[in-house]
Amino acid sequence: MMFDKSRSAGALVSDIARLHAAEQQRALAPLGLSRAQFVVLCELWLADGMTQRELANGLGLEQATMANTLARMQRDGLVTRKPHPDDGRSQQIWLTEWARDLRDPASRAALEADGLLAAALPSAERELFLSMLSRVTANLRSGKTG
Repeated sequence: MMFDKSRSAGALVSDIARLHAAEQQRALAPLGLSRAQFVVLCELWLADGMTQRELANGLGLEQATMANTLARMQRDGLVTRKPHPDDGRSQQIWLTEWARDLRDPASRAALEADGLLAAALPSAERELFLSMLSRVTANLRSGKTG
């Protein structure tokens, strides 16, 4: 049997992710944000003051990747670091006022990119598509194969 990428869930999801990433980057660029910064901001908009470890674990990223992203975000004026009150080895990551002000426009930009993702689907199919993606993601995160 020959591999057919047009019938491979993995290949199709990979294509979707690549195309969506490019569209999301295009939508966020006028705000001066990268996709990586946006995902970190999304976490901090929900729970400002997280540690680097909490952010890395929550986003499923390596510590080094998170450290580099946070360094760029600090350089760009999006976050500040302050010593953790209960753990002298940790620092909490806090949003700047500018980053808090970006929440609505960045969310609109991301929603614009998401809208293109399933624009060809009728509403009911879009909901089914999102439900299926959520279940597949949860399954993969749990490590279940069947």
